[in-house]
Amino acid sequence: MKKRKSKVERKTKETQIKLELTVDGSGKSSVKTGNAFFDHMLTLFSKHGLFDLKLKAKGDLEVDLHHTVEDVGICLGQAFSKALGKKIGIERYAEAKVPMDEALAEVIIDVSGRPHLTFNVEFPQIEGKEFDAEVVREFFEAFVLNAGITLHINLLAGRNTHHIIEAVYKAFGVSLSRACAINPRKKGVPSTKGVL
Repeated sequence: MKKRKSKVERKTKETQIKLELTVDGSGKSSVKTGNAFFDHMLTLFSKHGLFDLKLKAKGDLEVDLHHTVEDVGICLGQAFSKALGKKIGIERYAEAKVPMDEALAEVIIDVSGRPHLTFNVEFPQIEGKEFDAEVVREFFEAFVLNAGITLHINLLAGRNTHHIIEAVYKAFGVSLSRACAINPRKKGVPSTKGVL
């Protein structure tokens, strides 16, 4: 089977991003966004989703993290949309529950062609030493709008903000990997409409 791949570039006055994605990868990544915590989350997403991800982002981090995180979400969403193409033979629906110590995150996905985010996550601490938790939602909002994916993220347990965010990104990777997987029993597009 031919590997599903894509490249996306985005240049604005706030960010410059180059991204290469292989959906049918092995979890290899090279991520450089200028923020170590965000790099770590995207690396976890790649590793546990078995996506190969090469990402370089240069943003106005002297202002704050918002533009960089949101624009990476935009690019990653576009990359998945391009790589999946007509979505022939994909599982389409998937879910994953992933723990990180006391935290437990649930992510449910429908590769539907319809962007929607339900984000039931509250963070004990919003502002961190390196990362502001409020931009986590912005990342996923940007992703779903550009990927055309329905995404439900629920926090089932957790009291440590770092652990909560890590559980969310890991569960996102696992669930998205399952949803994008090819099922040989599924012929054509998995929709009664004939398109996604």
